[in-house]
Amino acid sequence: MTTLKAYKDLLAATPVDDAVLAALAADPRAGAQQLLVQYHRRQAKAQEQAQALHNRSRFERELWPRYPHIAGIDEVGRGPLAGPVVTAAVILPHDFALPVNDSKQLTAHERAVLFPQIVSQAVAVSLGVADAPRIDRENIYHATELIMGEAAASLRVRPDYLLVDAMTVPGGWRQRKLIKGDANSISIAAASIVAKVVRDRLMHMYDAIYPGYDLIHNDGYGTAKHLAALATLGVTPIHRRSFAPVRDQVKRLGLL
Repeated sequence: MTTLKAYKDLLAATPVDDAVLAALAADPRAGAQQLLVQYHRRQAKAQEQAQALHNRSRFERELWPRYPHIAGIDEVGRGPLAGPVVTAAVILPHDFALPVNDSKQLTAHERAVLFPQIVSQAVAVSLGVADAPRIDRENIYHATELIMGEAAASLRVRPDYLLVDAMTVPGGWRQRKLIKGDANSISIAAASIVAKVVRDRLMHMYDAIYPGYDLIHNDGYGTAKHLAALATLGVTPIHRRSFAPVRDQVKRLGLL
């Protein structure tokens, strides 16, 4: 009788021989039946991911015949009180098959696993970063538009077309603005993951430079702990002085 370990090895093959599945189905051992259930679950999950990827690449597949180099563009960090806003532009190959999704729907571990794979498989990747002074000078929305344009212009392969999450990129680019684009475009989803990982790493660095604000956990958002630290420790160079809670502290401390 085939051992359970041998069955595991056979199930790891691609594709799995139908005779192996038939033998497992006929095997009365509980362990064999468990292996069969696990196999079917993996297959169902793989099919689900493949279908999701197909649905999420519909805009790319529509545009690729005319515009082979499509850049997905997304931003991370418009809402926080501290730290930069980061944009990413990513051009994916047409055979891209990683299970990317809106970065907010993924765990930190899943993003960390996908990040190097996206960067290594992408045709081109670039970033745009606006620090707190630039955000205060331009306003957050316009600063984000500007660095989206800078990210697109910095790609080593010039994009033929942009897919953008809910914004318009200045500079005369052919583009389409997609609502919830990071959940509806693989290119934007890949950009959202790249931007999120890069910004998280920056905030971890800033947490070491400016301890006490809990930046490693709140990413610069106005949590109760962050607001309390702002009141007791004051305003740092990475705080956005045009944002109300920070602006209030600047006035209170006479830093205008």
